[in-house]
Amino acid sequence: MKSEFASFDQPTVFIVDDDPAVRQSLVTLLRSMDLAAEPFESAEHFLQSIDGSRPGCILLDVRMPGLGGLALLEKLKEDGISLPSIVMSAYGDVPMVVRAIKAGALNFLEKPCRDQQLWEALQEALRWDAQHRRQLAMRAKIRQRLERLTSGERDVLRYLVEGLSNKAIATELAVSVRAVEVRRSKLMKKMKADSLAELIRLTLVLTTDFGKPQLA
Repeated sequence: MKSEFASFDQPTVFIVDDDPAVRQSLVTLLRSMDLAAEPFESAEHFLQSIDGSRPGCILLDVRMPGLGGLALLEKLKEDGISLPSIVMSAYGDVPMVVRAIKAGALNFLEKPCRDQQLWEALQEALRWDAQHRRQLAMRAKIRQRLERLTSGERDVLRYLVEGLSNKAIATELAVSVRAVEVRRSKLMKKMKADSLAELIRLTLVLTTDFGKPQLA
């Protein structure tokens, strides 16, 4: 028999709901979908147990004693925890949906929802989380490469991103075109870029949003 709990590196659906019958029902349903699930009886319990390093998504109720679902989303956003969230409620209205999305929810489902609808929402959330983590890992690698650049190489890179030619960069920096060419060659190697287009793309990864919701 499969455990309802996942290893720390396995994508997991974190269920936050104060109703024990609902939690157990969702765990059973998600296990039947071959998804790992971990239930929490309250938002407070969830916050004490999760730091955002584990992959997965959150499936949570809105109305709970203590910290409610929307307040939990706002707390996670404040703490920089970027797990995508799916909000479920039998009492959804337009203001509640708007608040949930603004707080970072990826989706809002009305109870009861069809199994297929839940499955599709969970798959979207898990795909987003996987993409988000890949992008974060890529950004970390690019930052490491940038840290190896000298100040002069950084200057050349900045102007390259702005679209300036070697000659124009030389004018801006008050150096020779040859000096710009040398710096450009070195920074290309340090950034592991085979072309100017790839160099620009790598640099823009650090400043470009890559998905919804904007959680980090």
